[in-house]
Amino acid sequence: MNDDCSHSSLLVPPSTQDWIQGVLSAKVVLVMYGDYQCSRSADVYKMIKAIKRELNTCFGEDYLCFIFRHFPQAQIHPHAQRAAQAAVAAAAQGQFWLMNDTLFAHQQRLENGYLVEYANDLGLDIPQFLKELSKQVHVDRINQDIESGIRSGVTDAPALFINNIRYTGRWTITELTAAIVAASH
Repeated sequence: MNDDCSHSSLLVPPSTQDWIQGVLSAKVVLVMYGDYQCSRSADVYKMIKAIKRELNTCFGEDYLCFIFRHFPQAQIHPHAQRAAQAAVAAAAQGQFWLMNDTLFAHQQRLENGYLVEYANDLGLDIPQFLKELSKQVHVDRINQDIESGIRSGVTDAPALFINNIRYTGRWTITELTAAIVAASH
């Protein structure tokens, strides 16, 4: 659980530099700090996707903005940092969200060979992808996400902020949906 928060506010506000689904002017902005190798992060991500689909249907596309920030816990998940780099390398080719979905769907297979296979499946420029991974081009971008999380009291993933306030409720689809809807009022 994420009950060890020393901060309850998101100190680095959402911006166009984030990985965004929706618009920043939405009634509710949901920020997730996640780790691709963490099963709880994958579960929460799947839950958010379902909630987002439901709320978009009920309230329209501008109701919920979802932002993903990287928080790889390298000390316990040896492939999480590299997977995050693969996601940002895919983003450089316009495929962040598809790679994000793929990495969460296949989190037991995040070794380098699989990352290349996923990139190939997404139609990415493989030489460019490999060059960016080998030169660790995107490490600073990932570290910015980690640092923003730490500044806001995040110590492990997943961590959620709804309209800049740390979510500390139960991690169920019903409770999270209720918290999101309540935040819009």
